[in-house]
Amino acid sequence: MKHTLVALVENEPGVLNRVASLFRRRNFNIDSLTVGRTEDPNISRMTIVLDSSVTRVDQVQKNLYKLVNVIQVCEVTHQPFVSRDLALVKVRASAQAAVIASQFGARIVDHSDEMMILDLSDEEERVEQFIEALRPHGIIELVRTGIVAMGRGKQIVQPQESFA
Repeated sequence: MKHTLVALVENEPGVLNRVASLFRRRNFNIDSLTVGRTEDPNISRMTIVLDSSVTRVDQVQKNLYKLVNVIQVCEVTHQPFVSRDLALVKVRASAQAAVIASQFGARIVDHSDEMMILDLSDEEERVEQFIEALRPHGIIELVRTGIVAMGRGKQIVQPQESFA
């Protein structure tokens, strides 16, 4: 089963390196790790997806809290949340690829006589299905962002105490 953690960290150089080193040292298996700025310029938000059959989620949380730059860690797996994965897929330009894009709600963001770039932001499973549907039509290049997640409704991940 996959588990999703959201970690708020200080927005400082080297924090991602310290987190990645922690995962490497402890031999934690990470399915997805994304990092981005938040509404507060001093805080970055990490979304970490783990396979709990390989890695103990509670151990990851405890070890993250040992890092000085980690402000808060929340597991959102069992709460209602929205998650998205973004994929940009370059394929050979064809009517079939355009139809598949349309079926999945993907956008054509670049098009030439020979190539097209398709953009899809959706749940991870749907992005996987989109990529598999395109595979027989010749994927030339593929890039994905990894999972980002946010709680639904009033569920908010923010520092418990003021941070500055």
